[in-house]
Amino acid sequence: MTAPAADPPGFFLSFEGSEGCGKSTQIRLLRARLEAAGRRVEVLREPGGTEIGEEVRHLLQHAQEGRGMCAETELLLFAASRAQIVREKVRPLLAEGVFVILDRFLDSTTVYQGRARGLPLESVRAVNAFATGGTLPLLTVLLDMDARAAWSRIHETGRELDRMESQPLEFFEKVRAGYLALAGAEPERIRVVDADRAPETVHEEIWSLVQTRCHAL
Repeated sequence: MTAPAADPPGFFLSFEGSEGCGKSTQIRLLRARLEAAGRRVEVLREPGGTEIGEEVRHLLQHAQEGRGMCAETELLLFAASRAQIVREKVRPLLAEGVFVILDRFLDSTTVYQGRARGLPLESVRAVNAFATGGTLPLLTVLLDMDARAAWSRIHETGRELDRMESQPLEFFEKVRAGYLALAGAEPERIRVVDADRAPETVHEEIWSLVQTRCHAL
C-alpha cells in the first residue's frame, strides 16, 4: 500500500522595496502562480496581519496622533507588530506547509528606521532579533527602482498619502541606498530585482528565483 504523499514544507518569502516599487502587483502575480501550481498561499502585511498589528498599523500610518511620533517609538511599534505576526501567524502557517508571503518584514525596519531615520543600527538589529525570535525569510525579493521614479509614482496617484509615503525625496533616496547596502551584505537571502520594467517581466524573474529556492515547486 502506497503511503500518502507528504505535505510540502512551508516556505517563507518577504517582499521589500520603497513605496511605489510595485510590491502589491508582484505579490498578486506570485500568489496566483503559486496557487496554480497547487500551493496553499497566505499573504500577510507588515505592520498588520493580526488584530493587534492592524491597530499598530493605523497608528503608524494614518492616525493624526502619530504625526509627531519620534523615531524610537516608530521602531518599537513596528517591532511589536512583528513579534505578534511571527508568533500568531507566520510560525503556525509554516508548520502547516503554507507558502507565506509577507509584504515587508525586518529589513524594512533596518532600512527605514536605521538607515533613513538614523537610529543606531546595532539597536535596530537587537530589536529586530528580539521581535522575530530568529524567524527569517528563506528568500527576500527586493524590488529596486530609481528613488525619484518611485517618489514620482506615489505622488502621481492623486490619493491621500500615508505618513511614510509623504516623506521627501531625500528620504526615498536614503531608503534605496539602505536596501542596496543590505542586499550587498546578505546576497544569499536578499535578491535584487529591477522593478523599473514591465510587471510581467519582473514577475518572470521573481518566479525563476522562487523555483530555484523552493524545491517543492
